[in-house]
Amino acid sequence: MRVGLLTGGGDVPGLNAAIRAVVKRGEGEHGHSIIGFRNGWKGVVDGDVMPLTRQHIRNVLPTGGTLLGTARYHPHASDGGLDAALATLEAERIEALICIGGDGTLNAASKVAEAGVKVVGIPKTIDNDVWGTDASIGFDTAVSIATEAIDRIHTTAESHNRVMIVEVMGRHAGWIAVTSGIAGGAELVLAPEEPFDIGRIERFLKHRHRAHASFSIVVVAEGAVPAENTPMHYETQMGKYGEIVAGAIGERLKTEIEQRTGFDTRVTVLGHTQRGGIPTAADRILASRFGVAAIDAVTAGTTNVMTAIRGEEVVLVPLEEVAGKVKFVPQNLLTVARALA
Repeated sequence: MRVGLLTGGGDVPGLNAAIRAVVKRGEGEHGHSIIGFRNGWKGVVDGDVMPLTRQHIRNVLPTGGTLLGTARYHPHASDGGLDAALATLEAERIEALICIGGDGTLNAASKVAEAGVKVVGIPKTIDNDVWGTDASIGFDTAVSIATEAIDRIHTTAESHNRVMIVEVMGRHAGWIAVTSGIAGGAELVLAPEEPFDIGRIERFLKHRHRAHASFSIVVVAEGAVPAENTPMHYETQMGKYGEIVAGAIGERLKTEIEQRTGFDTRVTVLGHTQRGGIPTAADRILASRFGVAAIDAVTAGTTNVMTAIRGEEVVLVPLEEVAGKVKFVPQNLLTVARALA
């Protein structure tokens, strides 16, 4: 078979491990030809292809990013995009397409599948918010990076008697904020799932600093917002491509905390450092398992599904069940973050 492969949306550590697994298993075990599309769905629309063989995937396991490139582009959202994508797939004689991406890329995959293309999705996102899977490629590395940053910030916060705000990614769900906040020992964790009360934060910080501490760490997800009918009024700041403006909520919290408490407060925005660098062993293993499962599914004729990890088992989930849904941080994990303040 001629099997297409793309990586779409934001880059994450571990993508090259998934590509490697698809190529090694697909070419070596099943005898398929793997055709890569550069820059995600845009490459499918533009017909920007490259054959993928074993020589392209040597020594890629420790490399971050994606050797195929990526773009935030969805063919069904552009005039003529879906027709152009279908024309490319026909011209390249692609018999099935493996799409590695987050909610946007997988939603696009479901639209292409509805048009008759055989599709298998692989979930990746540092936000870990793809519905149907316990974990997505890139999440473990992002949490490790954020936790190390919080560990480092503890020492400078204590030395200068400061409140330190660490802003991490998390547009709709606060997985990175909650897990790295717990692992890094943050005093407060603010996530989109639970709008916060700046008055309660003020009282907590004043009590903590009077009672037993000279510093505090606050971890906030970029998508966190204040609760209605509380003293702080804030609207999420959006960029021209619909992305949340990095640092917006962090800087606003800094101003609010300083004005309300008088404590010297600083902000660290981790931003794209969470996406970069060497993937952890956990992400390499997860990506490899997903890649093998995806190409095996294609070979068996099982398509219009997404690979997922549930417990210790890799399973296949119908794409139509995944599209348009968000996996939020569960209440029990939010409770742990609050309990350890």
